[in-house]
Amino acid sequence: MINKREKTTQWLIYIVLVLVSLAFLLPFLSVLSTSLVSEKEWMRRGAFILFPEELDWTAYRMVLFDSTLIWGAYQVTLFRVMVGTALNLIVTAMLAYSLARRELPGKNIAVTFIFITMIFHGGLIPSYLLIKYIGLQNSLWVLVLPSLVSAWNTFIMRNFFMSIPIELEESAVIDGASPAKVLMKIIVPLSMPSFATIGLFYGVYHWNEWFQASIYLNDTHKYPIQVFMRNILLSGSLQDEQMDLTNELPPADTLKSAVIMVSTLPILLVYPFIQKYFVKGTLVGSVKG
Repeated sequence: MINKREKTTQWLIYIVLVLVSLAFLLPFLSVLSTSLVSEKEWMRRGAFILFPEELDWTAYRMVLFDSTLIWGAYQVTLFRVMVGTALNLIVTAMLAYSLARRELPGKNIAVTFIFITMIFHGGLIPSYLLIKYIGLQNSLWVLVLPSLVSAWNTFIMRNFFMSIPIELEESAVIDGASPAKVLMKIIVPLSMPSFATIGLFYGVYHWNEWFQASIYLNDTHKYPIQVFMRNILLSGSLQDEQMDLTNELPPADTLKSAVIMVSTLPILLVYPFIQKYFVKGTLVGSVKG
């Protein structure tokens, strides 16, 4: 039986959790409400609105249908997320599997070099000159190839591979399996939580990252959605994004809020489907190293 003191403590915990949840939800609700406010209501009620009196979809119509570049930007972002995440997982898995082998010659030296890249970086100017020299500037592949491997994610996946019993691999090798077949037939199926976790890391990175595109891309038709939205947020309007301005413009803050919702909702809708793998993959990957 739960005594009175434990019950009171439990209720206090519930109250604190509810308050913390509201603290996280209120900004999101405020942005959502602001994106649906008409100009008249905005002028009358001011900046902070939680519940609009009347829903106005003008800002969303302008962002989604009046701009001629937004759907192209979404296509670029989807290409970057899908192709980039797939290549990230393939290369990271091969590198992590190699580093997880105890018999790999020079493994400690390779691990040390990879770890150094987590602390020291070449800098923006050398990176720009390298991208320009190898011909990736103003190419969609510049959004994928420079960030092909993450040292942090490699170590997480490596530790996960090392937690798999070595006897499974030895039995496969005795049966004549090659290292590539061991990786594909044994390691990968057993490591799906780790792949889901690392894939989530890479996917969120590709969806949110805008700096590389703003530096290396000159063609506005190749901009991903985040750069497109950033330009709108900085200018406060869609005038520079090739749109039909025959309709009356909504308030700048309403337009910015609609832009934030359009660029944030897709990744928020995907996250719950892979959330169950997130904690499991991270914890298992950190147990052994």
